[in-house]
Amino acid sequence: MTMRWLVIRFEAPLMAFGGVAIDQMGPVRDYPAASMLAGLIGNAFGWRWSNSTAHQAMQDRLIFGARIEQEGVLLTDTQNVQLAKNDRGWTTSGMAEGRAGASYDGPHRRFRDYHADLSLHMVLHLRPADMAPTLQDVAEALDRPARPLYLGRKTCLPTRPLLATGSERWVFGGSAYDALCAVRGSARSLPATWPVGEGPDAGEGVDRIIDLADLRNWRSGLHTGSRRVVEGRITPVTS
Repeated sequence: MTMRWLVIRFEAPLMAFGGVAIDQMGPVRDYPAASMLAGLIGNAFGWRWSNSTAHQAMQDRLIFGARIEQEGVLLTDTQNVQLAKNDRGWTTSGMAEGRAGASYDGPHRRFRDYHADLSLHMVLHLRPADMAPTLQDVAEALDRPARPLYLGRKTCLPTRPLLATGSERWVFGGSAYDALCAVRGSARSLPATWPVGEGPDAGEGVDRIIDLADLRNWRSGLHTGSRRVVEGRITPVTS
């Protein structure tokens, strides 16, 4: 069955598609996580983190694939800071936020990876399609977000709007793989990913199948669970 897919483009000087963090290390993956996409959409709607039911329902409905148009350069930011009990910082809500707890005697050091100058297209469908919010609602929210949008971390502001104008924001296909192929581009093989069952899982163009730990339990606030996804290459249509 042919379905309508929303085309989202990610372009920014820096992006951070966070992977599994261990201790002070914050690695990134090549493609956005399901939890990040649910949070991005929730931010566009103006949902708060405490609205766990809406975020969880959105994450559970997401069907998406991604295609890298331009591979970025991996950049590691070394962050050193000394935090005190009375330190305050500005948030995206426009209000200063304080801290709780005792002062720290020594500085904190951590490492955060970023992709610099990465360009990526994503295709998105919601299942079931007739449940609110609909894919059209998502498109309208991304066009006029309730709050500033960022790609992974708050410092990662997009270079341009996430959606194209006119007919280029929609493609049609029977699967995420078909939809990715339908997004116009150059006639060359590009790295891509799609869920198992949403395209080929063997043969030419398929590199591997992995269990991807990118799901959040929005009620507990912890990341738990995984999806099976295909990583491979596709050649998009040129006209």
